[in-house]
Amino acid sequence: RLRISSGELSELMNVTASQIRQDLNCFGGFGQQGYGYNVKYLYGKISDILGVTKNYRAIIVGTGNLGRALATNAMFENRGVKLTALFDIDPSIVGKRIGGMQVYHISKLSEYCAQNKVDIAVITVPRDSAKETAEHLARLGVKGLWNFTNIEVDLTGTKTKVQNVHLGDYLMTLCYSIGTENDTNAPAQKQDYTDN
Repeated sequence: RLRISSGELSELMNVTASQIRQDLNCFGGFGQQGYGYNVKYLYGKISDILGVTKNYRAIIVGTGNLGRALATNAMFENRGVKLTALFDIDPSIVGKRIGGMQVYHISKLSEYCAQNKVDIAVITVPRDSAKETAEHLARLGVKGLWNFTNIEVDLTGTKTKVQNVHLGDYLMTLCYSIGTENDTNAPAQKQDYTDN
């Protein structure tokens, strides 16, 4: 497919065509009235905006179940981020290869970051280690942290950006969505209850 209109995009994305045009205009437009958007060009521009073409390099700190699941997920490569190494303290994991990457002992983290470009660190350590780990990574010059520890990490005053992921919040959002979609009689039931 060579081109797509804002109307077609709106149907795919469940937002208005006007909103799509406004959002894209914030970054320069990329479309032509009466023609729409060249798909390949638009894809390339959005990839540039999102940093897909910047060849970011990432590590995972904490190679438990979640860390291993992320290490073997194609999402990083699909979004232009190259995972390069894993770190942990568990002697049964250190030295192994997971997803084609070496698991190093956490004591090697400073040395690794000094010798290798590390843009992003994914943190999947236990909660009680999250703040200390994040602050250490910021001191090492890591530009961004993707924090899965389920506590809020705040690195205000540093140059390191943090994206906190709260899996429980996403689960509750899903539960709410399922409940409101399937419970079409909820208002009537409440009314019946209050009438008794």
